[in-house]
Amino acid sequence: MRLVMGVLCAVVMLTAAGCSKHIGYNTPESKFIYYDGPDVTRIEIHKSTRRMYLFHHDEVLKAYGVELGFAPVGDKQIEGDGRTPEGRYAINRRNPNSRFYLSLGISYPNARDRAEATALGKSAGGDIFIHGTPHAFRHADDWTQGCIAVTNAEMRQVYAMVQNGTIIDIFP
Repeated sequence: MRLVMGVLCAVVMLTAAGCSKHIGYNTPESKFIYYDGPDVTRIEIHKSTRRMYLFHHDEVLKAYGVELGFAPVGDKQIEGDGRTPEGRYAINRRNPNSRFYLSLGISYPNARDRAEATALGKSAGGDIFIHGTPHAFRHADDWTQGCIAVTNAEMRQVYAMVQNGTIIDIFP
């Protein structure tokens, strides 16, 4: 009987392990979580619908609502315009000590962005990130300086799932 119960217990434990979630906490109080699921191969931001999608090839792994720059319509042209850039970029840095919880840097500005700003006699700016929020819940209005904001709980997931070098496409 003990042998049967031991085998049954082992089968249940192995089955449960196979069904485990891909995201989990390192410790309950930690803002860092682990992710052992499929690689995020690209990110899409759709400004018009305020949505961000994390993809593994053509499969959507996660979708989030987002908040954008305080003047979200149109492509970012110059520093301080409050717009979120549009185009193809890459995640190029990580900030575990961001003043907005956690953040992932976006490779803005690219050569085209710098050329457009220079033609206007201005700076393109920089420091565009996907980051958390100082608000306890989703804010009703777009409020960033051009960044993409999600809730802190969502940012924990994004930070764990997305690696440097991941392509990000930002659409109008």
